Amino acid sequence: MITTTGLTKVYRSRGRDVTALDGVDLHVREGEVFGVVGRSGAGKSSLIRCVNLLERPTSGTVVVDGQDLTALAGRGPRAGAELRRARSRIGMVFQHFNLLSSRTVQGNVELPLEILGVPGRERARKARELLGLVGLADHARSWPAQLSGGQKQRVGIARALAGDPRVLLSDEATSALDPETTRSVLALLRDLNRQLGLTVLLITHEMDVVKTVCDSAALMRDGKVVESGTVSGLLATPGSELARELFPLGGAAPAAEGAARERTVVDVTFHGESTGRPLISQLSRTHGIDVSILGAAMDTIGGRQVGRMRIELPGRREDNAVPIGFLRERGLTVEFPGAAGAARAPEAPEAPEASETPETFETFETVEKTR
Repeated sequence: MITTTGLTKVYRSRGRDVTALDGVDLHVREGEVFGVVGRSGAGKSSLIRCVNLLERPTSGTVVVDGQDLTALAGRGPRAGAELRRARSRIGMVFQHFNLLSSRTVQGNVELPLEILGVPGRERARKARELLGLVGLADHARSWPAQLSGGQKQRVGIARALAGDPRVLLSDEATSALDPETTRSVLALLRDLNRQLGLTVLLITHEMDVVKTVCDSAALMRDGKVVESGTVSGLLATPGSELARELFPLGGAAPAAEGAARERTVVDVTFHGESTGRPLISQLSRTHGIDVSILGAAMDTIGGRQVGRMRIELPGRREDNAVPIGFLRERGLTVEFPGAAGAARAPEAPEAPEASETPETFETFETVEKTR
């Protein structure tokens, strides 16, 4: 549904070039919720704004629903008619809601339909329908200032759905909300994904968002995608950095007393049928060894329980081939913490803020000025 190939974005800032995106290849399948995570300056916002061409890529291609948007961009600073039509099928939810204070809740939802030339009665009917869908049917005549943050974001989601999009982009849509409201908005996005068959691409810096709602995810650093795949697949991949971020394990190996202690520290991931089985106690009984549990994390991903555990086995790594084989034979992912512990590269300089680019609200402002 969404494919980027060799996507590059270079900003000019303070007399020098800053590369926000560096050859990003990304594929989002139809009907899934795909999360892009990374630290500030990783390129997440630039990526999502290049997907609907609010930011023009320096090079590379963006294909959405089989249509090459970069081929429609043209050379001018403003979007042409073809690009505007293609963009109308892509909904966008912003971090700071971006509601017009001069319009009621219903008026904000009607605005994209007004721009598309939909007659007044049909606009009103559609807006009320969408407000019912996001749980705000009773607030149609309210003003944005009268709403809570979560309610404002629901209005933003309803507005993004006004053009019956097949793709919904979410730019840090929950980062300004409290945890309880975040959970309700994420549940709404998942419900809309299932009810309407929407493909959702969201960016976030919160791993809980990925665990709660995403089918697939990508990790960005320094303008590049360093890892991507289905969440369940990543959790089953030894050495996955994203899996370690999703399920951080505390509990470092205890310090040795006196002479260096011989022991093997192992991280194991339980998924599928293995989550309901007492495999660690079976390991201890079968091989007659004492197993120390140093840290553990358990959560639900896509309706299934997934867990990670850091354990310590007596003896050196080469002496534990049989116990480790026991775990692997029973479907657990086994890895050795620190085995591939390369230091992270320093973060890239922050790219210039891309939010509220002139083109983002050019049509909103035009409508308001002509009223």
